[in-house]
Amino acid sequence: MGKATGTDAQSPALHGADSHDLIRVHGARENNLKDVSIEIPKRRLTVFTGVSGSGKSSLVFDTIAAESQRLINETYSAFVQGFMPTLARPEVDVLEGLTTAIIVDQQRMGADPRSTVGTATDANAMLRILFSRLGTPHIGPPSAYAFNVPSVRASGAITVERGAKQTVKATFNRTGGMCTRCEGRGSVSDIDLTQLYDDSKSLSEGAFTIPGWKSDSQWTVQVYAQSGFVDPDKPISKYTKKEMQAFLYGAPVKVKVNGVNLTYEGLIPKLQKSFLSKDKEAMQPHIRAFVERAVTFTTCPECDGTRLSAGARSSKIKRISIADACAMQISDLAQWVRGLDEPSVAPLLDALRQTLDSFVEIGLGYLALDRPAGTLSGGEAQRVKMIRHLGSSLTDVTYVFDEPTAGLHPHDIQRMNDLLLRLRDKGNTVLVVEHKPEMIAIADHVVDLGPGAGQAGGAVCFEGTVEGLRAGGTLTGRHLDDRAAVKEKVRTATGALEIRGATANNLQDVDVDIPLGVLAVVTGVAGSGKSSLVHGSLPGKSGPAGEEVVSIDQTAIRGSRRSNPATYTGLLEPIRKAFAKANGVKPALFSANSEGACPTCNGAGVIYTDLAMMAGVATPCEECEGKRYQASVLEYHLGGRDISEVLAMSVTEAEEFFGGGEAHTPAAHRILGRLADVGLGYLSLGQPLTTLSGGERQRLKLATHMSDKGGVYVLDEPTNGLHLADVEQLLGLLDRLVDSGKSVIVVEHHQAVMAHADWIIDLGPGAGHDGGKIVFEGTPADLVAARSTLTGEHLAAYVGA
Repeated sequence: MGKATGTDAQSPALHGADSHDLIRVHGARENNLKDVSIEIPKRRLTVFTGVSGSGKSSLVFDTIAAESQRLINETYSAFVQGFMPTLARPEVDVLEGLTTAIIVDQQRMGADPRSTVGTATDANAMLRILFSRLGTPHIGPPSAYAFNVPSVRASGAITVERGAKQTVKATFNRTGGMCTRCEGRGSVSDIDLTQLYDDSKSLSEGAFTIPGWKSDSQWTVQVYAQSGFVDPDKPISKYTKKEMQAFLYGAPVKVKVNGVNLTYEGLIPKLQKSFLSKDKEAMQPHIRAFVERAVTFTTCPECDGTRLSAGARSSKIKRISIADACAMQISDLAQWVRGLDEPSVAPLLDALRQTLDSFVEIGLGYLALDRPAGTLSGGEAQRVKMIRHLGSSLTDVTYVFDEPTAGLHPHDIQRMNDLLLRLRDKGNTVLVVEHKPEMIAIADHVVDLGPGAGQAGGAVCFEGTVEGLRAGGTLTGRHLDDRAAVKEKVRTATGALEIRGATANNLQDVDVDIPLGVLAVVTGVAGSGKSSLVHGSLPGKSGPAGEEVVSIDQTAIRGSRRSNPATYTGLLEPIRKAFAKANGVKPALFSANSEGACPTCNGAGVIYTDLAMMAGVATPCEECEGKRYQASVLEYHLGGRDISEVLAMSVTEAEEFFGGGEAHTPAAHRILGRLADVGLGYLSLGQPLTTLSGGERQRLKLATHMSDKGGVYVLDEPTNGLHLADVEQLLGLLDRLVDSGKSVIVVEHHQAVMAHADWIIDLGPGAGHDGGKIVFEGTPADLVAARSTLTGEHLAAYVGA
């Protein structure tokens, strides 16, 4: 017995539950994946690498994370599932060993004006409770400090049905913190009436100057003219006070116009519903121009932009109101909270301190809680989402990150690495899609996909350690130790963009000359003021010589799921004409949004079925088999291919196809050449725009703007989402732009771009109020030699100086 016990002590039998240490993927075919089978170790940090379009996101997000979330959603009732996003089962044979997946992506936060950094995290909620407990004078519960909660008062009779019916008088009060003037938005819109009508004319003389309202026969104009509230033949300047009130602010009321019942409404509320409630970016250019002329947004004079009522601003702790606390830089606010010692709310103070310290730790200490969430960059939004996971007690969770180093200075990447390792050490599986060598270096396990992009990718080229990747001979392995050399000979500036006294956000009265005719790079740690300088302080939309400034960022491209690279770049136009000419038919037949559309799915390629309470599903259209066109249209060919086959081509294939032979189309070939130049050769022409990453969107915009007459190009981190091997191609493209006479200004953290610059402007020395100053101006060689800034030190280490 004793002997047996001794044997057991030496080699304890492995418990069955401890044998599940791998996530097994077998036969993954999502998007371009070619029957991929891999095993990912749990409770380790795994980095997925490969060129853009090699299938990293398809494997990590669209297969592993999507299936995990779908299985969790299925545990909810059908009623709850009705409110959740639809998730189809990914194309994969076997998925084993999955754990709960938490996706921390770079999707921008909603641009709702009432959403701030504080409301997006738990910080605001905790501050409100703190002020409701300790604030003097005491003004009410936490809702009294919330700018999203209006004050409500009601009184009247209510009937209580209990035994004999009783009618009792009741009053109801709720104290909210919303400013009544701006309704918690912080800014008010004033409408310039002179832009709406010419008051020297009458309505029948065509007084309205609103786009689309000029015709007398137009229904909208007729409603005002025949409403009976105003005299249509009297000049507007002669209206009585009563007529003016009805004309501008009248409440909705039914009126008869030419025998038809229509609704009359005052001009101001009518415009607010029809124009001002819509997204300006989505408007047609002439309507957007009108809105920009007619509407001015100014800081609310009543709350001074704080969004809070006078009562909420009057309650203070140690002479600080909740508005002051939210306006503070978070690193300063954390310091202030540390100085509060109140045993009655000790647990709350501890939780608040931890949340604020997480902001500082993650490199966002320069933000303020009242910063609108819509103004955060993709990288900042991703790091704000991370905050709620840092203090989480959950373990054995799979965290999935999409390029967490986006928007981070090399100095901040080490901090991000530490956080990811900390999440792993709590017993979690961390999956990261990443290109930066600094982050690949800390991986326990690396999966390299490729070898190419699009149809040339989708296979696992390497699985193993970082050392194995270096020696593995794959594209990523070969480029892992690539280092760009500092430019020996720099170009000479042909002029300068003068910025004087810039004070946007945290800029401290900055004077700087950005050289023109060269490649100028603006750099500095996250939050040092780069975007404020470049986007907020550039003189208007034109350079000194009157040339247009073309600003290309990573914001989402407006468009539906029907939009694709071919429609966005204008490429479809010459393709349709070429098909029409070759077949002697109308070009409209070759548009899936027009006459050529499949009648069953209306050219969408899929049928959307709403299953009421359950999640709706999208199935490929059986009539056109997902090709989007009528069968008769697919009988027309150009160069041996039909229109659906052309839209399924990648940019590289299409460039060859339209470059010569029967399908030779110079206009299409030119646009395709520009798409290939910006590193999008792997995109298929018909891929929906909604599926593109931030970096891909920016490069698509760059391709469309390359033929612009603009003389000054402003790019915001164009290396985002670019593989190490593609950065070289981007540098070549920037050089070609400069050599063709353009001026290129790049906001960038990538050392290869800094080393390649003709001129560097470095902001700092820190973030938030510790930044906002120019700490260096000069050539990359001078920056490396001086090593006087954080950027200089990291660039010197990068080039091996």
